[in-house]
Amino acid sequence: MTNPINHRLDSAPDIHFNAWGDLLTDLAPMRAHDKPRPYGLTMALDRCQGLTELADLLTMVGHYVDHLKLSFGTSALLSAGFVQRKTALLRAHQIDVYPGGTLAEIMLAQHVFPEYVQRAKALGFTAVEISDGTLELPPAVRHEAIQRALEVGLKVITEVGKKDSRVEVPIATMCEQIVADLQAGASLVIIEARESGTNIGIYDGSGAIRAERLAEMEAQLRGYEDRIMWEAPLPRQQTALITHFGPNVNLGNIRPTDVLGLEALRRGLRFDTLHHLAPDLHIDGDGSGD
Repeated sequence: MTNPINHRLDSAPDIHFNAWGDLLTDLAPMRAHDKPRPYGLTMALDRCQGLTELADLLTMVGHYVDHLKLSFGTSALLSAGFVQRKTALLRAHQIDVYPGGTLAEIMLAQHVFPEYVQRAKALGFTAVEISDGTLELPPAVRHEAIQRALEVGLKVITEVGKKDSRVEVPIATMCEQIVADLQAGASLVIIEARESGTNIGIYDGSGAIRAERLAEMEAQLRGYEDRIMWEAPLPRQQTALITHFGPNVNLGNIRPTDVLGLEALRRGLRFDTLHHLAPDLHIDGDGSGD
């Protein structure tokens, strides 16, 4: 079993990504710096970003983004040429890009999933998301969908949990599905929280973590920590999960404008995590620092 807070990578952080050079001592040396990161993944959620806006974003924070999801079925509203230019730009920054799971659910319901994964590959996506957040997905169909995607050379990201806040899936059921998906070949499993992060999954109506549900999932998923991604659209959820799991927890549904703030949380460069990640840091009486 591994714990993200204890992970270290052999390579040192690239000074290119630190404008202050060697003036700044790394407060979170366990943070996974180099791509492709095996853990500590950040998934940003894209709804309506043009190519110029995306290029500007990647110039600034591309090093800190590992996955980008074209949410819901939004990619179906774009031209093939535009999608191909967008996915090429993301691949150039070593970012896995995939359509939202809702689109895959529709394709499965319309009996065109084999054609869907072929088309996804042709459009330049590196992965697909398979979920049953809206439509019921029989276990055998879910397993076959994972295999179909793998066969064409796509990574598979699955998602567990329902988008309807009135439907609460038992933790044991979710954990059984997570293990089954990973054993079937999924690279990563996302815990559903939607874009609101409230009254769903491990979050209550205010967006606070339901400690008992988190603890139950954690207990049942020991050994799989690095392959679980927690959707955490709200900064206070990101802070809570980093404080609980460490800076290498996988976090998803991050707004593009929040990526840099999230990385600052991971590195102890914000009030919210500074004392947690660097508890011995203090300023000496002469003002020179520790």
